[in-house]
Amino acid sequence: MSVHFDRVVTSLGAAARSFFCLNYFFYPFTNTGCYGSIISMTSLEKQNIADFLDLTNDYLSCGYLSEKKVYDFDNTENFIENTQGSKNDDSLEQIALEIKSCQNCQLGSTRKNSVPGEGVTNPLVMVIGEGPGADEDTLGRPFVGKAGQLLDKMLAAINLSRNTNCFIANIVKCRPPNNRDPYPEERAACSFFLHRQILLLNPKIILLVGNVAAQSLLKATEPVGKIRGKFFDYKIENVTIPVLVTYHPSALLHNENYKRPAWEDLKLLRTKIDG
Repeated sequence: MSVHFDRVVTSLGAAARSFFCLNYFFYPFTNTGCYGSIISMTSLEKQNIADFLDLTNDYLSCGYLSEKKVYDFDNTENFIENTQGSKNDDSLEQIALEIKSCQNCQLGSTRKNSVPGEGVTNPLVMVIGEGPGADEDTLGRPFVGKAGQLLDKMLAAINLSRNTNCFIANIVKCRPPNNRDPYPEERAACSFFLHRQILLLNPKIILLVGNVAAQSLLKATEPVGKIRGKFFDYKIENVTIPVLVTYHPSALLHNENYKRPAWEDLKLLRTKIDG
């Protein structure tokens, strides 16, 4: 069962529950054969159907039974507000808990630890890589291996740090076996989490490191060398965030020729922040 089907059912369930705020339910067929008849639904009947939809959502999203929700169907205004939700209902802590229990792709069964991300909650820059490596999988933290140590030095060179003004995350939240590139379906399974993180953090700028990050967020088809050194607009809901692409720190460790252009990208990033 795909993550896409999960989202469809979740959205359908929310829409159906919102429809219950009406005192009547449009029922296409009745025992008289008439199309478009209107039948009355009691609050108990609405609650029973809502319970079923919530149970379906729990099964398809994470497999864990959540606490039963009691809806105030007789109070239309409050009911719609409670079932629609908002960005303010979400939190980085909630996202991390969902990631920890996520089994939406095969990476959930091979990881040691999930790696939601790390940093401040109001960052100037959100750094997004491709996925955790062995060290990250062991510690549950992003960019802590040799590439991560180099990333910290790169950021520090332009007065940035995960401790003061950055948030660091990845396209996928669990380590792909043998550090291979994450498959498209694995990226898709994690995109919902990353989308919410970006909305909550609302960074001034996003820095994408590596081909996988650029391909996933910008739908780029060209390699980093062709698209680095300039800013792109990333639109998410009603927000537009400038995005800069550069080489992944691991690429710099394997090829010193990438260090100079990466440094030029970092200076460009600093200029954008200060502008």
